[in-house]
Amino acid sequence: MPFRGAAVCNRGIADMGKINREDMLELTRRMTLKRNCFDRIAGAYLDEEGFVDGTFNKHFQKLSQKDQQANLDIAKTIPFSGTNVQLKEYVFSEVDRRPGSIWQLLMALNECGLKNDAMLDTFYEEFGQRYWTGKSYAIYFFHGSYDVPLKANDKESLWESEEVYRFLVCAVCPVSGDYEPGEPECGFLFPAFKDRSSDTERVNVFASDGNFRKAGGVGEILFSRK
Repeated sequence: MPFRGAAVCNRGIADMGKINREDMLELTRRMTLKRNCFDRIAGAYLDEEGFVDGTFNKHFQKLSQKDQQANLDIAKTIPFSGTNVQLKEYVFSEVDRRPGSIWQLLMALNECGLKNDAMLDTFYEEFGQRYWTGKSYAIYFFHGSYDVPLKANDKESLWESEEVYRFLVCAVCPVSGDYEPGEPECGFLFPAFKDRSSDTERVNVFASDGNFRKAGGVGEILFSRK
């Protein structure tokens, strides 16, 4: 049974929140070769009609350093983008979180660390049915974890860990030639990293052009019809 979705433009302003730029910068500092937070990368290549041409699923550390850096650059684009301009926060309502929803699928993918190919295939197929672009593209999924340190009143980091934030970054890029990716056009960070903590009822949605109202965008996949 296919998932049902609706564009972000159909959601009211009350369903949006503000993203703290410092939270995003804290995450991106863990997206370097020396401080890499990712353990797995998965994805799919889709043609201009939305059909899957091929998929991949690899342990991130088994990539060459060159490929690690290239993929870190893709992943980092999402949280490092213009806060509250290119990257906006949306809330999953109770309806959005019902059984059989994309939210439930994302929760399961995060829990398994992207190690379930059947669930990934479900996401790729649903994405291909709903995303309108008219050109070949790739979906990149990254699974990461960040040991969030406690901070003192003066905002200095302490040694103790507050929680382990486990998350997914999804980036959608146009491809050319031998599946060479261009700059990410859209994507999301789930769960949202809010107040230096995981918020599974929120997602940070990325649109490179800042246009969150176009039909056939990532909101078609993430949110349910009201």
